[in-house]
Parts: sequence; structure tokens; C-alpha cells
Amino acid sequence: MRTTFTIPLIFLLIVLGIGFAIGSTNLPGSWYAGLAKPSFNPPNWIFAPVWSVIYVLIAFAGARTWQRAPYGAAMLLWIVQMVLNFAWSPIFFTWHRTGLALGIIVAMLLAIVGFIVECRLMDRTAALLFVPYLAWVAFATLLNAGIFMLN
Repeated sequence: MRTTFTIPLIFLLIVLGIGFAIGSTNLPGSWYAGLAKPSFNPPNWIFAPVWSVIYVLIAFAGARTWQRAPYGAAMLLWIVQMVLNFAWSPIFFTWHRTGLALGIIVAMLLAIVGFIVECRLMDRTAALLFVPYLAWVAFATLLNAGIFMLN
């Protein structure tokens, strides 16, 4: 019974902890404020609560996948999308490399789709937990592409 709660808690602490650390050390700042942005760019305050919820969903999907197939393709895709996710903010906000960030977010989007496809038969719940993430990253990809093209 202890493992039932331990693994999700570990995943939650890792994903939220790293996500918070990366988010708090790679702030948009004046560089981002000065960029031309697409008309559909949301207000800055929306990003932290949306990512917080999404990170919780990502953590639970990862924990469920780890419990079912820790060395399977779905887990590998989960790890790949997490590495890409955590790499995006420093590349975009700190290094100001919008083109490279666009390549990373497209790869992340593909890894998210791959995770959903790989998980859908093994664990439908884990796959469904990634659907809001897929929608948000698809939107973020358009936003990143718009910023890249406008600047």
C-alpha cells in the first residue's frame, strides 16, 4: 500500500520541484516584454497557474506509467518530453534563442503525442492526463512560432 502513494508523490515532487526551479530562474523579464507578440498572446499571469496544473497531470501520468512499465516506450517518451520541457525555458527566456526553442517545443509536442499513442492501450487514464498538456503545448508552439516570426 505504501508504494501506491510513494511513487506518485515522488513524481509530483520531482516534476513540480524542477518545474518551479526552472520557472523561477528563467523569468521572462524585460527582453520578453519588449518582443512583438501575436495578438493571441495571453497575459503573463496565466502561465504559472496553467503550468502548475499541467505539471501535476504530467507527474501522475508519469507515475502511472512507471508503475505499469518502467522500462517501456511510454516511459521513455515521458522522460524525453520532460527533458525537452525543462530545456525550453532557459533556451527561450535566458538565451533568447526563439528559433531553437521552437525546434525544442515541436520535438516536445511530438513526444507528447507519442506518449499518448503509446499509453492509450496500456493505461487510458495516463494518456488522457496528457490531453490538456497536448492542447497547451500546441498553443505554446503557435505562440513560440509567432514570436519567432515577428522578431
